[in-house]
Amino acid sequence: MKRSLAAAAVLGATTVLGFAPFGLFPLPLLTLAALFSLWRRSASPLAAALLGLTWGLGFFLVGVSWVYVSLHDVGGMAAPLAALATLLFCAYLALFPALAGWAFRRSASADFSSRPIADALLVAGLWMLSEWLRGGLFTGFPWLALGYSQSPPSPLADYAPLVGSYGVAFITALIAALLAFGWCRFRPALLAVLLIAAGFALRGIAWTEPAGAPLQVALLQGNVAQGLKWDPNRLSLSIETYLRLARENPAPVTVLPETAIPLLFDEVPRDVLRGLTANGEVLLGVAVRTAEGGYVNGAVALTPELRSQGYAKSHLVPFGEFVPPGFSWFFDLVRIPMSNFTAGPARQSPLAIGGQMIMPNICYEDLFGAEILRALPEATLLVNISNTAWFGDSLAQPQHLQISQLRALETGRPMLRATNTGMTAAVAPDGRVAAVLPPFTRAALRVEVQGHHGLTPFARHGNALALAMALLALAPALRGRRKSR
Repeated sequence: MKRSLAAAAVLGATTVLGFAPFGLFPLPLLTLAALFSLWRRSASPLAAALLGLTWGLGFFLVGVSWVYVSLHDVGGMAAPLAALATLLFCAYLALFPALAGWAFRRSASADFSSRPIADALLVAGLWMLSEWLRGGLFTGFPWLALGYSQSPPSPLADYAPLVGSYGVAFITALIAALLAFGWCRFRPALLAVLLIAAGFALRGIAWTEPAGAPLQVALLQGNVAQGLKWDPNRLSLSIETYLRLARENPAPVTVLPETAIPLLFDEVPRDVLRGLTANGEVLLGVAVRTAEGGYVNGAVALTPELRSQGYAKSHLVPFGEFVPPGFSWFFDLVRIPMSNFTAGPARQSPLAIGGQMIMPNICYEDLFGAEILRALPEATLLVNISNTAWFGDSLAQPQHLQISQLRALETGRPMLRATNTGMTAAVAPDGRVAAVLPPFTRAALRVEVQGHHGLTPFARHGNALALAMALLALAPALRGRRKSR
């Protein structure tokens, strides 16, 4: 058992190579196939759960190691406490593959050699459901969900407009399970090949259509260190950086990242706003005071006449943007400015900017694909503004860009990203990264973007299709188990 647990931990850590920035997208098929084989050979449901837990620890401790960076390097938490907090967080995330392993070993057919396709469907359905649960429980944390590993150029990416990232995760897990349970049998092998071939066949289908005229946009990346951004004596650094980038990179629409100006919007000097809008309209990431006296993490669209429209972030980060009940002590251990935002409404109208209907999302809001759909069909263009300086030079930046690729595919809309330290990029509706700035550079990315309208199947039905697939996949194995009893 010890060898199996060690193997599971190594498999979990290795699976991270399937995600950005490494991009070895076939690798998760192999590592999951090996994990599923370990589950099948495990002595009991508890043993399978332990294997899933160990796999999850290896996977998350490597894949979201940037949590330690945010707590210690940037947040100032003592190293032992930051390490412990990171370990506990990753252990919580590892409970979900553990749950999938326990449920599979408990429900799989007694004779594993007799029903390879039914067992493959079972484990794929359980895997997807565990990820869906992880993405919703306690506000959700779907980072490193399996479907993101299959961003373009993977042929499985083209399932995203149909069934979303969770559906892609189901298909990926199903192929891995077919490799594990029936690689030397004709029917399971044929099904795996057909699933991959269908992905290639979907490539090139235009689910949405161009809307309006192309738009010239400048995406500004100020690269202001987090340690300097909130220093009152360095306020001029942020202001002068973005004024210079806007002046040197004129465009009809300019986008600044999350909290680009570390002031409340009503405190930003008018001459600064006029400088930013000297060449056209601006979408500015800035905190906004509410009528009740609180403040929201917001995005404000400004015209040269300083007429404004606004968006307020609705899906807040626990411990980063609001205090969960009973955890006020946490903020005595870590320095997080503006850590008690008010959530904006769940449904907000897109902003009319540059002849397009632009829907902003802030920071990790774009992890939640079903929530992005609330802006459709009105929105023609998606814009993510982020400040990932919290995570230093880590895997967080390329992983976040990969998430945006799936959102573009799911919605059939371009996704623009303006970030403080990276990755500032333009993603086409087919999920391809059209242009990207090097991280940790001070620069502007000038792109021409075409808005789109229309609805993909995923935009019409959300996660309902993926959930239906997962639930239906459980039926053959469960029915066979009842018959054997």
